[in-house]
Amino acid sequence: MEEVSKLLVPILAGVLGSYLTYFFTLKSKRQEAIVKFKEEKYKSLLIKIQGFVGNTANAKTKKEFFEEQYQSWLYCSDEVVLAINELIELVKSNYGSEPDQDAGQKAIGNIVVAMRKDLLGKTSLNYKSFTYTDVHE
Repeated sequence: MEEVSKLLVPILAGVLGSYLTYFFTLKSKRQEAIVKFKEEKYKSLLIKIQGFVGNTANAKTKKEFFEEQYQSWLYCSDEVVLAINELIELVKSNYGSEPDQDAGQKAIGNIVVAMRKDLLGKTSLNYKSFTYTDVHE
């Protein structure tokens, strides 16, 4: 019996170790793929959010943003969805009038900060840290 256990224990340990290595590698690669997917989607949202800002504001980019925003419900963290919803509420409440620049900066900055937290886990930045710069030709 002792000889069998001397043979069986290393085999079982090897099988268990291999399974655990496989499991954690698979989990890590899946998480890596999710982060990469979110990065690409967040980049797209950031570019399209320019449709609401300064000289880059235009109806086409706003429409593209809203199309992307609908899809974002599938991959964004709750914090990002809520930050985007705040921007949408601001846009709706200011429809037909000049938007409040500070409220707009805060809404867009909060979206970017929420995205950073979702991707990085934490950030020391706040909404004031993010700004778009209009380029005049």
